[in-house]
Amino acid sequence: MTRIAVTGGAGRLGRSLVAGLAAAGHELVSLDREVSDAAELQGLEQIPVDLTDTDAATRAIAGVRAEALIHLAAIAVPFSAPEEVILRTNATMALTVMSAGVAAGIPKIVTASSPTVLGYGAPRGWLPDRFPLDEETTPQPWNAYALSKHLAEQTIAMLARQTGDATRFAAFRPCYVIAPEEWRGAPTQQGHTVVERLADPALSAPALFNYVDARDVATFVDTLLRALPEIPNAEVFFVGADDALARRPLAELLPQFVPGSDELAAGLTGTSPAFSNAKARRVLGWRPAHGWRGELGEPAFATSDATAAPSPDSARKDVLA
Repeated sequence: MTRIAVTGGAGRLGRSLVAGLAAAGHELVSLDREVSDAAELQGLEQIPVDLTDTDAATRAIAGVRAEALIHLAAIAVPFSAPEEVILRTNATMALTVMSAGVAAGIPKIVTASSPTVLGYGAPRGWLPDRFPLDEETTPQPWNAYALSKHLAEQTIAMLARQTGDATRFAAFRPCYVIAPEEWRGAPTQQGHTVVERLADPALSAPALFNYVDARDVATFVDTLLRALPEIPNAEVFFVGADDALARRPLAELLPQFVPGSDELAAGLTGTSPAFSNAKARRVLGWRPAHGWRGELGEPAFATSDATAAPSPDSARKDVLA
């Protein structure tokens, strides 16, 4: 059992992450302005704190005596506040929280980033070098939210240069998060149901049809925390489903919504997603357990042997070789 502090633990992803980690046997402390209705979770402590207050955040993080720190707290929706407010709040909070974690002697620190750092949806057009997108794709943030997440990734790299391997860091980019209740018809983050997003490709197109089940984010974080001492420091991972949130192949859909992507998307066969989770599979031995077809009771497509996940032990040996 590990004592884990989660900033933003009362938020949309935070609630599912806290629940998943608690179910895995960990002791959880949620640091958030709000207190969620998850008080029934065994081993969950909730501490109300304004993490934009540097002194309050530093005291709270020092006081929890955690063995790991997961930083989720942020203004979570692009353009939901003035651009300067989003950038100042998210970037400063990331630096404050993770620096406080280092000062408190927390040995494992993980921050949530976002696929938006890659810059898709830019008003003047955007094309990557290739599909699927992965951790080697060049970031091209074009709004304050995406820039703030890119800065969070750079913050862990900066802190790792300061601390060496005394503190182990990582960042993860969760795709469009779908909470368990949203499979049953609750509105997703953009206000549409999952079924509506599948029925109208234009609703999922702004996120390039990416998604991940919140429960899979929890298993990813659990796996990552256990692997941190053995993998290179300050790594970045995409966390996404094994398929796209679409009923038609992205080789057909992406050219309709990403001008000029016809040749690039042609290599995405069948239900292949635009975002690759191959690094998480290769380095950590992690693979998502939930997909939209299984959750909605629709026929599953066969998965090729090429996507089979290696065992965690063999995967870690590969990355360290």
